[in-house]
Amino acid sequence: MPAEHTTPTEHRPEFSATLRAAIDARRVTLAWLRERLAASGNPVAAATLSYWRSGARRPEGAQSLAAVEQLETLLGLDAGALLSQIGPNQRVGPIGTPQYPLEQARLEQATTETFIALGAPAMDPGRDVSTTAVTEVAADGSAISRTTRTLLQCTSGTITNVPYLDLTPGVRTPAPIFSVVSGGHISRRHSHPSGEVHGAMFELERPLGPAQTTMLEWKLEFPPGYPSTHETGHGVARRARELVLWTRFHPDALPAWIDEVEETPSGTTVTPLDLDGATSIHQVRQNWGPGMLVLRWGYGERD
Repeated sequence: MPAEHTTPTEHRPEFSATLRAAIDARRVTLAWLRERLAASGNPVAAATLSYWRSGARRPEGAQSLAAVEQLETLLGLDAGALLSQIGPNQRVGPIGTPQYPLEQARLEQATTETFIALGAPAMDPGRDVSTTAVTEVAADGSAISRTTRTLLQCTSGTITNVPYLDLTPGVRTPAPIFSVVSGGHISRRHSHPSGEVHGAMFELERPLGPAQTTMLEWKLEFPPGYPSTHETGHGVARRARELVLWTRFHPDALPAWIDEVEETPSGTTVTPLDLDGATSIHQVRQNWGPGMLVLRWGYGERD
């Protein structure tokens, strides 16, 4: 369950007043809200909703903030109408143990060593709240770039930088080209001796305190001589509110087959997909993670 702040002197009455007015205007019950929050993956106890409405408590933690965002939709409010009234100095409660579902112990070790070389803990105190990654596929069928736009949230302490990695399990590659489009700059790069893990440390434009967010957009490009890549994806170490992968194929390189691969701590699921006459395909996950969402494609028989 999300952790809630209970110090009466710190609550913000405008949040509770706005919530109470919206519930009255919509003519819904707390039970109705609780059921729909649970159905959307943001469960909140009826007692907690009652505390929020009365002003006895305020939302705390990433999961509670996600529930408040959903409340805005359920109650027909403008985006941010409730979130903006909670206040900036929020403590983020438990949101699950961060982890990467890497099946190969050797690759997991290489990942950890790369984080250390970048000067980052193996699991940093941040999470990707919402991410959209766009992959461009060239006329030869290989991915040539991936642009990622992320809403990053601090879960504890203060964040001044964040590491990102590119993994090529079982394939030794030269370092891809990391660059920041907006939101910071790259202070350090590192390639693991295995050639399967490459990373960059992104320095943020401003420090983030608990529950604060910022936007970061960065690009990954594959230089000449890079092995042909018929795969793209994105991984999250903690539950993300939304993950969108959009893969755009060159009209002369439409694949014969496409597989979606979802790797989570509970296992791996492979699902065949189809372009259905389009030249691009997108994958969406909401309230999902930790895990890795991957798209693979080919031009002959399915691997």
